[in-house]
Formats: sequence, structure tokens, C-alpha cells
Amino acid sequence: MARPDEIEIRGSLMAGRELAGLTWLRVGGPADWLFMPADEDDLAHFLSELDAEIPVFPMGVGSNLIVRDGGIRGVVIRMGRGFNGVEIDGQTVTAGVAALDAQVAKKAAAEGVDLTFLRTIPGAIGGAVRMNAGCYGSYIADVFQSATAITRDGERVTLTADDLQFQYRQSELPDGWIVTKAVLKGPNGDPDELAARMEAQLAKRDETQPTKDRTAGSTFRNPAGFSSTGRNDDSHELKAWKVIDEAGMRGATRGGAQMNQMHSNFLTNTGDATAADLEGLGEEVRKKVYEHSGIELQWEIKRVGEPAAE
Repeated sequence: MARPDEIEIRGSLMAGRELAGLTWLRVGGPADWLFMPADEDDLAHFLSELDAEIPVFPMGVGSNLIVRDGGIRGVVIRMGRGFNGVEIDGQTVTAGVAALDAQVAKKAAAEGVDLTFLRTIPGAIGGAVRMNAGCYGSYIADVFQSATAITRDGERVTLTADDLQFQYRQSELPDGWIVTKAVLKGPNGDPDELAARMEAQLAKRDETQPTKDRTAGSTFRNPAGFSSTGRNDDSHELKAWKVIDEAGMRGATRGGAQMNQMHSNFLTNTGDATAADLEGLGEEVRKKVYEHSGIELQWEIKRVGEPAAE
């Protein structure tokens, strides 16, 4: 078994690569190694040769991620240009994990396939599958057909919904396995009507969410166990933002981190936050909410890596 720099690859490999610039929150230390595979075969070969003791962490566009200030040990595998294709055949959409959710929604709509709920979800399809992303009452689980993954040993496997065991904002995937593409099937729709619906969704999002600020989307899962439906009769009881507000934490700060004034479930880097500021503020919010209401908020943002050395 080999070290990363001893393996012949067609993609790129960098040692000590800073990760802050690759995440939406712009925080975090370096990865021991950052590998960007050229394609599935390159990834499978790399994993089959890599020393089994070296951990791997798959990373997409970093939209739902806090990398801690000490960085990540092992190999971060960033899925990029070789994994962002989108193919449409009838109602079936095959998307690489690096394809942005918004782009998949738009391309599908243009072909008369309704995956419009993806339009306003930040990030890429890999994260959407991993987190069973959803909004407006629809989830990845509703349209999921299958996914291709590369195991830690470099074997290519096909995953079904039963394999992934989708739940609210989570799925099951063995450590070190890396999803490379997903097959989704949406209902038919009129392209013009689907486009109009997405424009309305975007307008509503921009009215209610801090889309211009440095955030990672929703910070905590809704305690109710489901996402917003977008309907007029949508209940706001047990929404994360509601219980945060009730605990008096809208606008709360720590260092350069803030719970956004516009939407209190959006943890924000106001300019000079560290990962410790952001995660620390999030934990403070969880504590205050629990003290106020007895509700234990669950993180939706993934936190990875090591804290900064003392």
C-alpha cells in the first residue's frame, strides 16, 4: 500500500493545501493532501493503491461545511470538473456529484423534468444525496433511483435507496466510500411553467434568506423533522429559526461569527471569523435553545477536521 505521492494519477495532488478558500464559509486549515481525480477510473485506482490506514474525506463545493482551523488529516478528495456532467433521458436525470443542484434543476426543467425543488438548494448533487436535501416538501429520496460509488478499496458499486437509508437530512454511507454520480427521476412538466416556478422560488428565497452573506445554508435541522413546504399554510412551530429567536439568539455574535439578523438559522462569517468562532457560536446557540425550550438542535452543517493547536 502506498502514500498518496507514490501513486500514479491523472488528476492533481497537492500537499498541505489550505482549504478555507474551497468552502463557502471561507474558514479552515490545510489538508495533509488534496486529491482532485480526473474521473471515476482515476479515483478508483487511487483508492485501491492508497494505504488503508490513511483516512479519506470526500468534498464537493464546500457549501455545507466547517473545516476546523487545524485542518484535515489524511486525504481530502475534491470532486470537480470530471464529475459535473448532467445527462437527461426522458424523465431520468444522471448527474455527477459535482453538478450544482441549481444547474441540475435548470437543465432538467428545460427538458420538461420537474426537479425544481433543487433550484434554491446550495451546493452540489453529491452533498444533496448525502444529506437527503430538500425543500418545498420534496426531498432527494422522492426522486432518487440509484447512485454509483467507489469504495475505500477502489471497487465500483451501485447503491439503492435501501442501501442509503434516507432520513431527514441524512443517509447512510460507509466511511471512505465516495459517491460519483446519481440517477434521479422527476415527474414531467411544462418547461415554461417549471422555469416560472423556479423564478418565484428564487425571489422568495432572496426575500427571506441572506443570499449575499457568507453562510453555509441552514445551520441546524428543523426540530420538527421536515423542511419548509413553501405553502401558505406552512407551520413555523418547531422551525430551527423560531426556537433560536425564542431563545434570544438572533444576531448573537462570537468573534467574526454571527447568527444572521435576516434569518437566525444562518450562521455567518461577517469577515474575519475562525472556524472556532463559528462552531463555538453554534454550540452556544444549541445550549441556549436547550435551556429555553428543552429542544436539542442538531447540526445540519458538517464539521470536520482538527482544532487549531494550542
